[in-house]
Amino acid sequence: MFQRILVANRGEIALRVIRACRDLGIEVAVVYSEADRGAPYLELADQAICIGPGVATESYLKPARIIAAAELANAEAIHPGYGFLSENAAFAQQCRDCNIEFIGPPASAMHRLGNKNQAKQVAREANVPTVPGSDGLINTDEEALHFAHVVGYPVLIKASAGGGGRGMRVARNDETLLTGLSGAKAEAEAAFKDGSVYLEKFLDLPRHIEVQIIGDQHGNVIHLFERDCSLQRRHQKLVEESPAPNLPEKVRQAMCEAAVRLAKTAGYYSAGTCEFLLDKQFNFYFIEVNARIQVEHPVTELVTGVDLIREQIRVAAGEKLSYSQADIKLTGAAIEVRINAEDPANDFRPSPGVVKTWRPPGGPGVRLDTHVSAGYRVPPNYDSMVAKLLVHQPTRELAFAVMRRALREFQVEGIATTIPIHKQIFNTPEFIDGNVDTTFIERVLLPRGK
Repeated sequence: MFQRILVANRGEIALRVIRACRDLGIEVAVVYSEADRGAPYLELADQAICIGPGVATESYLKPARIIAAAELANAEAIHPGYGFLSENAAFAQQCRDCNIEFIGPPASAMHRLGNKNQAKQVAREANVPTVPGSDGLINTDEEALHFAHVVGYPVLIKASAGGGGRGMRVARNDETLLTGLSGAKAEAEAAFKDGSVYLEKFLDLPRHIEVQIIGDQHGNVIHLFERDCSLQRRHQKLVEESPAPNLPEKVRQAMCEAAVRLAKTAGYYSAGTCEFLLDKQFNFYFIEVNARIQVEHPVTELVTGVDLIREQIRVAAGEKLSYSQADIKLTGAAIEVRINAEDPANDFRPSPGVVKTWRPPGGPGVRLDTHVSAGYRVPPNYDSMVAKLLVHQPTRELAFAVMRRALREFQVEGIATTIPIHKQIFNTPEFIDGNVDTTFIERVLLPRGK
């Protein structure tokens, strides 16, 4: 096992990893930018190292500075958390080339799965269903038009290196296809330095279901069941739950087994998530792999009892998984809502600033993952998430009741948050019945709030 780990991230996930290291008896160092100087969670590490200014490209996204910090801290491994460099295969390899273990999958698997077009090829090798799509990248307008005319509109333009909805367009005719292509390429080039795109058949009103997997360096891979992440706004998840409501057991098992096959085919180990779209007929289609720990991993921890961060660290140290597939049981219902420093009444405008009041909820079945307390200054430099509120109960109905109570208890002043829209969500009949899709927030919920 490692003696000392460097956490190459910030905020909630940095605190989560610090705690996991403490549980394993591992010393821990953490990096921070000038924007995060003085953050309370830094005091819980054995060492905190400043790596640059608040701009992420000059701090958390600087591989050389992070590796230098690991060497300064005498860390044997780096945990990247999520976001920033967590899915950067070159950084993972650079760490290992410097004799510092990267707590994540091998660079070879990250290369195969990090590009969505290549990931679809791996899925086909593993006999995992994929959304009908172009045979490789689209290089000309003529190729795009030919594909659309063969499969029929609507089609989805997707950036090969995309994420978070960037480089993505829906085209419903020739004109919007051609304009969408140029827009998606430009956006992808600006966001990812890779303007390549491909096309898929667009599925109307699908659900977004993801399967949590974890594997070790000895060839063992297991799944930890699924999470329903259909409630999104602009492709950003707001609510996640497990088990997915109204999902036939046969489909659940087939989807989970497909995720394991895909991971084994890619030579994957560590924690990861296989994401699928589910249509109204319960056909599922692979869309991508997130080759890292997910924001919503605590949902799976609550329904399975597995500490995913702790297991991720053990696997990186070369140990075998603590669990076999037969050990993993789905118990009760867990739901997570993301509390963001955004103003839902003002088109979700970011709301950085000083938190004047912070009264978190509590009681049986409530978990709050956060680095925030009263007096904390939410910086404008990074993702707006300030907390993850989770509940776990024997049934989904009880979980909803506890979540409503927790949201009422949660008092935040000084910044705007997404708590009001979550209160609205958990009183919406369609969501209560589990009848949602990835367009639900914009199509149903937000129009009602006008």
